[in-house]
Amino acid sequence: MTTLIVIAKECLPGKVKTRLHPPLSLEQAAELAAASLNDTLAAVAALPATRRVLAFDGVVAPAAADGYDILPQVAGGLDERLGAIFDGCTGPAVLIGMDTPQVTADVLAPLFEAWPDDVDAWFGPAADGGFWALGLRHPDGDLIRGVPMSQSDTGTHQLARLRAAGLRVRLLPTLTDVDHIEDAHLVAALAPHSRFAHALAGFGALQLSEVTR
Repeated sequence: MTTLIVIAKECLPGKVKTRLHPPLSLEQAAELAAASLNDTLAAVAALPATRRVLAFDGVVAPAAADGYDILPQVAGGLDERLGAIFDGCTGPAVLIGMDTPQVTADVLAPLFEAWPDDVDAWFGPAADGGFWALGLRHPDGDLIRGVPMSQSDTGTHQLARLRAAGLRVRLLPTLTDVDHIEDAHLVAALAPHSRFAHALAGFGALQLSEVTR
């Protein structure tokens, strides 16, 4: 009954995770982003979604997205892109990003079962003040359009928008988006066996102490 949406960028140097450069090279940042996306797709592979959508900004989709409907993102700000994605869905829909490779299927499993009668939306706050997941029983892009994105209070604004519309919201655990190198080390420690952690470790002598001193 539930559509799964993963929103992602093509993992090309200079296009993704540029805030990791420096200390990472642009090529390393892109490699880490690709690992994060692959971990995310692997984590949700077992979820019983009735439809899978990759809302993709790029040309060559990852092989791990086999079986997904690959849909290009519309032009405009992130709020407009997210709004358009939800407008294209019928029935319950859950959107997650590619920046939380520590996510597990267990965290998302309740969203792919029968939703409780008192839940209209699910909201996954991010540690940086944004959000990593959003589920809507009745998808409506106007619930997102106009919300200021990529700010420290984005999550607060989005949650307030949902509640102001009368939606009964259930919160998911707070996860860390990987935006900075400190985030990368924290997430790798939380998911030490992930592709993400393996990729970060492969960069060799780079240590968190070297980038924070």
